Amino acid sequence: MLKQTQRTKEIYEDIQRKIFYMIPEKWEKLYLYASVIDKEDGKETGELFFYYIPKGILKKNPVNVYEIPAKFNINEKEYLELVEILYNEIKTLREEFKKIELGETWSNITISIENVKFKIEYRYDDLLNSEYSSFARHIIWRYEYLGISLEQVNKEEKEILKKYLTGAKNYVREEKYEAGIYIKDIKNIIDYDTTGQDEQEIYEESKNKEQNQEKQTKKEKNNELEKGRKNDRNELEKEESKKDDKKTKNQILSFLDKED
Repeated sequence: MLKQTQRTKEIYEDIQRKIFYMIPEKWEKLYLYASVIDKEDGKETGELFFYYIPKGILKKNPVNVYEIPAKFNINEKEYLELVEILYNEIKTLREEFKKIELGETWSNITISIENVKFKIEYRYDDLLNSEYSSFARHIIWRYEYLGISLEQVNKEEKEILKKYLTGAKNYVREEKYEAGIYIKDIKNIIDYDTTGQDEQEIYEESKNKEQNQEKQTKKEKNNELEKGRKNDRNELEKEESKKDDKKTKNQILSFLDKED
């Protein structure tokens, strides 16, 4: 198991802050992939992408980090600089683990954030000699983490997934780490009212109003029924009273007749 230090935990928090800043709306889940590949000439290459699921009562499609500038009218060049800063922070994390592991370390990570939990998976794939291209790894990763199935992809992507699903699986070392998220009040690239109602809250409020209205309507109907029953009882009592009065009168007349 990978040893975690105070420094690695500080880097985790910094990565979280950078991610939270880059998402311009409320969200429920996030999945991030990053790789750092050591080339033969000593230089590094790699990639980073992440997807988040917007918050809401309806099922939402994952939003790709590289779609955010167009979706929210953000300057693309400035936003991509933020992506690069985030990637450099992940490279810093890898350098820290090189010190801990004394040399060779993980090649790619997947970070997931959900329900105030921060999870990170380290893999030791030989990406430099991988049979899959960067594009293919992206498609496979989306299938594994975002649940994007064969029915949702084009012909080229479907062939990649079929090859992956039917091919032999080689053992690759994996390490996992999980922790809670404690950082709060993080500013976002686009300000929004974090105290305002979201779709879930609006839905719940609407649902409560409907339930209260139904209760009120039912109560009014019950009151009307009770009022009707009371009127019926009063009418019945009046009829009985009339019968009693008539019976009494007949008894009196009969009595008088006998006296005559």
